[in-house]
This record gives sequence, structure tokens and C-alpha cells, in this order.
Amino acid sequence: MKKILGLLLFPVLSWAQTNTEIHLFDITSENGELKVVNGKNISNNEGYDSQPHFYNDNLVLFASTRNGQTDIAKYNIRDSKLSYINNTPQGGEYSPQKIPNSKNVSAVRLDNDGKQRFYEYNFKTGKDKELIKDLVVAYPMWYDKNTVICSAIVNDSLQLFVSDIKKKTNTLIAKEVGRSFHKIPNSKLVSFMKKNGENWEIWSLNPDSKETKFITSTGKTQDICWLPNGSILIPNNNAIYQFNPSKDKNWSLFHRFSDENINNISRITVNSIGTKLAITAEVRLK
Repeated sequence: MKKILGLLLFPVLSWAQTNTEIHLFDITSENGELKVVNGKNISNNEGYDSQPHFYNDNLVLFASTRNGQTDIAKYNIRDSKLSYINNTPQGGEYSPQKIPNSKNVSAVRLDNDGKQRFYEYNFKTGKDKELIKDLVVAYPMWYDKNTVICSAIVNDSLQLFVSDIKKKTNTLIAKEVGRSFHKIPNSKLVSFMKKNGENWEIWSLNPDSKETKFITSTGKTQDICWLPNGSILIPNNNAIYQFNPSKDKNWSLFHRFSDENINNISRITVNSIGTKLAITAEVRLK
């Protein structure tokens, strides 16, 4: 593919703390073409706001800095209301996600003493419980209620594991992987990012058989998501490009943002029915 992208992996151990915001958009269809409209900054907070995740079609979770620490924020789309699930003075939470078949959420917690672990948080009380004791989980994704696909820190690099929460087992799948994991629409597969030299590649993983297959390359970008129609979205500065592995030969422009405060887009995700898009973008320097 054309090398159109230029984002680098954030250092895993330091968690980048740039001034970023979460923006939410509607995805509509006009004459058979998807459009991105009705943009709104839903974090509107100085400091680090990132890693958006749709808890459901009305709630967006994300990591948000407040009072010098990073907590799990939730934004109610219908009521335009922002609140927080937890308050952890001894550390910060990252990568919040809904746990399947549960109302609770999970997050990676980085404590002030450097300890980094994967926790479950009660959605109402914020009370936590450690989920994976034998891995330093960096970027997780729930495949089902008992299975987590994650990149974990091993010797200052990221390695891909399939973890069975119930059996307490961790199976190594690949090395030199990234932070973006997504279920591939209309399949039982999961996509993950793998480093090849200076560039990133999208691979598929069957969590049951552990089989992996190459899908496509993304140049310097490692953040992606999938639309329900099977197209992949990837960000590049203030634009998003699309590619459908089943029919496309090249990447094409999906949307370019005109808002001057949408720069260096990183995290990107859509809701389950493909009607909402959430992104992380850097604020323009004054």
C-alpha cells in the first residue's frame, strides 16, 4: 500500500500525556456513501484524554486526566453528561472496556510505584479486583467473558497473548505487536498489529485455533478499527482512510476533518452498529 501514515508507538512504560481530546461523530449514509457528521468534543479537558471505547450505543468510556491522575470517564451521549466511574489516588487507569456479559469494566492500572496490572472495576462503586496476575498487560481486548486478547510487556517489548481468565492461562501468540485489537466483523477472528521493520501490519487471529494470517500493511500507523461492512479505518494526521480487504486494492480517503483542534489522530473506534465514531486527537498548539 502507499505509505500515507506517520504515527509512532507511544512508549509503553511511560504512557504519553499529551494534550488530547475525545471527539464523537455520527456516521450517516447518503446515497450509499458513508459520511462523518455532527462532531463534538466530549472530553473538553486539559491534559490527557484517550482510548475511547463504546460501553454501549449510548455510553463512551475513556481514560481522562483529572486532579493530576488518570481515571475512567464515561460520557452519556443522550444526556451529554460526563462523569467518572472511579477515583484511584495511588495510580491511573487506561484502556477502559466493558466486560462481556457484565455491567463492570476493566482497565489497565499503572500505580505510582510503577506496578502495572489489569483490573476489573465495579461499574457503580468503582471497587476493583485484579484479573491477570502473571502478565504486565499493556493493551487488552475482551474476546468473550473468559478470554482476553492482549499485548503484554516482556523485556521492554510488547508480545501478544491469549489469556483465559477462568483457567488462569496465558498463551503466547506473537512478538513485536502493537496496541490495537478489534473483532473482525462477521467472523470469529480478531485483528492485531504486528511490526515488520519500521512499518505496521494488520494480522488476524483465531483465538480458538491460535492461527494467524496477514491481512494488509498500514505503513507507520498502528491504530485501526473496523466498520460493520468489513472496511478498515486508519487515521493519518487530520484524516481517516478506509480499506476493505475483500474488494479494495488501495486505501482511499474516508473523511478529512476541518476542525483546527483535530490533529495527529490516534485512537479510533466505532460503536457496534456503525453509527458513531470516536477518535483521540491532539489539540492545536497555541
